[in-house]
Amino acid sequence: MMEEWVVAAKRADFKGIAQRFGIDQVTARIIRNREVTGEEAIEQYLHGTAEDLHDPRKMKDMELACSLLRQKIKQGKRIRILGDYDIDGVQSVYILYSALHRCGARADFVIPDRIMDGYGVNERLVRQAEAEGIDTLLTCDNGIAAQREIEIAKELGMTVIITDHHEVPYQEDGGKRNYQIPPADAVVNPKQPDCAYPFKNLCGAAVAFKLVQVLYQEIGYPKEEAFSYLENAAFATVGDVMDLQGENRILVKEGLKALNETRNLGIRALALRNQIPMGSIKAYHIGFVLGPCLNASGRLDTAKRALRMLLAKDECEAAAYAGDLFDLNVSRKEMTEQGLQQAKELVEHTKLKKDKVLVIYLPDCHESLAGIIAGRIREQYNRPAFVLTKSEDGVKGSGRSIEPYSMYEEMSKCKELFTKYGGHPMAAGLSLPEEHVELLRQKLNQNTNLTDKDLRGKIVIDVPMPLDYITRELIEEFNLLEPFGKANEKPVFADREIHILSMRILGKNQNVCRMQVRSRNGAELTALYFGEVQQFLDFLREKYGDGALEQALAAKDSGMLVSFVYYPELNTYNGRESIQIVVKKYH
Repeated sequence: MMEEWVVAAKRADFKGIAQRFGIDQVTARIIRNREVTGEEAIEQYLHGTAEDLHDPRKMKDMELACSLLRQKIKQGKRIRILGDYDIDGVQSVYILYSALHRCGARADFVIPDRIMDGYGVNERLVRQAEAEGIDTLLTCDNGIAAQREIEIAKELGMTVIITDHHEVPYQEDGGKRNYQIPPADAVVNPKQPDCAYPFKNLCGAAVAFKLVQVLYQEIGYPKEEAFSYLENAAFATVGDVMDLQGENRILVKEGLKALNETRNLGIRALALRNQIPMGSIKAYHIGFVLGPCLNASGRLDTAKRALRMLLAKDECEAAAYAGDLFDLNVSRKEMTEQGLQQAKELVEHTKLKKDKVLVIYLPDCHESLAGIIAGRIREQYNRPAFVLTKSEDGVKGSGRSIEPYSMYEEMSKCKELFTKYGGHPMAAGLSLPEEHVELLRQKLNQNTNLTDKDLRGKIVIDVPMPLDYITRELIEEFNLLEPFGKANEKPVFADREIHILSMRILGKNQNVCRMQVRSRNGAELTALYFGEVQQFLDFLREKYGDGALEQALAAKDSGMLVSFVYYPELNTYNGRESIQIVVKKYH
C-alpha cells in the first residue's frame, strides 16, 4: 500500500527569515517545519554554542547533591554508583565514576543485569550495598520510580542521591496529580514539577554531566575539565533517542566536535573497529553503528564490558573490548535478522495478515531483541506491532506503535490479561501468561478503531523542490541543520515526472539501484535507491511493462516517468564532485 505524501504547509515570512539570516528560503522553510520560531530560537538553532547551555545550578537539588558528595569525599565514605545497562546508563556511569575518582572519591559502580535484575534499583542491590559497607548510593539514568527501594536504603542508614531524567510517577486524585518522589537525600531530575531548570528533556548522561559541572566548580577545577564529558553526554543523547531540539541539539552539536577529537581510547578503538575515520563521526554513526555496539553488551552479555572499554587505560585493552563489542553486535544483528524473518513469515502466511494490530509470538527469540524486531515490523507494515518471547515465568514482550494508535491506552483496555505492563503511546513493555497470547491478539484487534487510512502511512515532505533548484551551495548550507535525529530529522524533498534515462542494479545483495535521471526542465543527475530494489522494479514493471524496464536496464531511454521523495548530496569520486540524490520513496 503506497503511503500518502503530504507537504508540510507551515507558514512564516520565509523571504524575511532568509534575508535576516543569510540563508536560502528552502532552508528557512525546513527550520520552520522543525517548529523553530522567533529570531532568538533561529539564531540559536543555526549558530548555538556551548555558551548557550543552561546553568546547571537551576536544577532542583543540584547544589545539595554536590554538597553531599563533597562531604562524603572529604570523609572518605564509600560511594556506589547505580546505573543502567543501555547506552545512556553506561555513559552516565562512566561520567560519574571518572569524575568522582578525579575528585578523590572512594567510588565504585554496579550495573544491573538485564535478565536477573531488570531495570533500575532493586532491593537485592540495595541490601548488597549495605552488606558491603557502602555509605552513599548515587543513581544515574534511574531511581525516580524506585520509591520502595529508596525507602529500604534509608531504613538501612544509607545516604541516597538520585540523578535521573525519566517521568516522575504520580497518582491522580480528583483530577489532581500527586507526584511520588522517593525519599532520597537529593533528587536531581529536571522533570520534577517544581524544578526551575528551563529544559526538561535531557538524557540521564546529560544530567550526570551537569552534576559534574557544578561539582568541579565547587572544588575549583577548570571549566574545561567538566566539558571533557560533553562528548559522553552527546553520545548518550543520540543513543537514547532524545529529541534533538533546544539544549539537546547544542549538546550534540558541540559534543560531536569533541567526540571527533576524543582522547578516549575505547571510543577511538570502537570507531576503528567499525572503520569510521576519526573526524567523520556523525549522529548517524552513534545511532546506527557505535551505539548499537554499546547496547549489544547490555543485551546479550553484561553492560560492564562496554564500561570497561570506555575506562580502558591502554590501546591493547581498548582494542580487545572494542572487538568484543563489535562481535556481540554482529551476533545481535544476526539474531535480530533471524527473528525478523520469522516474524515476517508469520505476518505474510498466517491469520496475522488480516490483523490491524500485530501480535507476534517468537518463543525462541532473545527477549532483549523483541523491541528492535517490533520496531522493524512496525516500519515495514505500518501497523502497531507487539513481539513476544518465552521467558522463565511466562511470556515477555515489547511493542512499537504508529501515530494514530496509543499503545498504553489500548493495552489498558485489556489489562486483565497482563501480569505486568507499562509504556506510553508509541512503545510498551509487557508480561503475561502464555495461554493469554492468542486472547491478547483477539482483544487488541476487536477493540481497535484503526482505519485503512491510518494504516496507509504518511510521508511528510519538507519542500516540493525541483531537481533543477539543487546547487552545491544549497547542499552545503544544509550542514547548518545538522545534527539530524529525532525531532530534527534529515529534510526530505519531492519532485515529479522525473525521467529515468538508464538503470543499473549494484551491490553484493543486489540492493542498490543506480539511475541516471532527467528533470522536467532538463537537469540530469544520478539517483540512488537503497532498499527493496525488487519491489521498486516490480512497481516499474507493473506501470510501464517489461519492455520499458529492460530498456532502462540496458542503458536505453525507456520513457518511464516517476515521482521521488529524495535528499540531495555531493558525491566526490576521483577528485571530481557531482550532485546526486538519494531516493527515499517513489510513486
